[in-house]
Amino acid sequence: MKDMLSVQDIADMIDHSLLRPELTDADVREGCRIARENKCVSVCVKPADVRLSVLELTGSRVLVTTVVGFPHGSSTVATKLFEARTAIADGAVELDMVLNIGKLRSGENVYVGDEIRGLCELAHASGALVKVILENHYLDDSQKVTACRLAEEAGADFVKTSSGFAGTGATMADLKLMRASCSERVRIKAAGGVRTLDDALAVRAVGTSRFGATQTIAILQEAARRAAAGTLVAPLQPGRLSSEK
Repeated sequence: MKDMLSVQDIADMIDHSLLRPELTDADVREGCRIARENKCVSVCVKPADVRLSVLELTGSRVLVTTVVGFPHGSSTVATKLFEARTAIADGAVELDMVLNIGKLRSGENVYVGDEIRGLCELAHASGALVKVILENHYLDDSQKVTACRLAEEAGADFVKTSSGFAGTGATMADLKLMRASCSERVRIKAAGGVRTLDDALAVRAVGTSRFGATQTIAILQEAARRAAAGTLVAPLQPGRLSSEK
């Protein structure tokens, strides 16, 4: 028997993404309104927009997420820690950090693990969660597995496929590999490429808990249509993302 889902099941996976560099304050307010009215789990905003987003979402269930070392991951550890400390002080409760891609590709695993650990310790002391962005576009499968293991050992709450600003985003193959490379304690977030409800259902089917989305309204409108028709169900076999077809 297929598992029936609710619209809220899908909304509970969505970090509504507000990261494009050209977004104005008005755009951020509108994005917060969309997330609030659709009961998304969070908005993911630029660091300079955290305070505004916290004000806009006061009294709602929507969490405020921001990014650290974004989008290239090449900031120093001290800079990333400063960014994280400032974001938490401004009201962010989830941090999506880009690991140091070049150090990972150089085999500097101690550096990468220590960087993630330091940020996790800072965030967890304030009750904030950490998602580690691997930026899989630049990694081979062995490096992706290593990154997942380093992130888990360092205390990360999530591993995330991508920033959305590299050449490619989430793929089903990467999501399966990441899920297999972490224990169930670590959750998986897809970013870049989840554009439709079928995409959302596909990533959910392989154990993904969250995804970044800019097409939130379209995804949830289609979810509501299928829920009303009794056809909003988990797929028996995951498909491919629309960006991969």
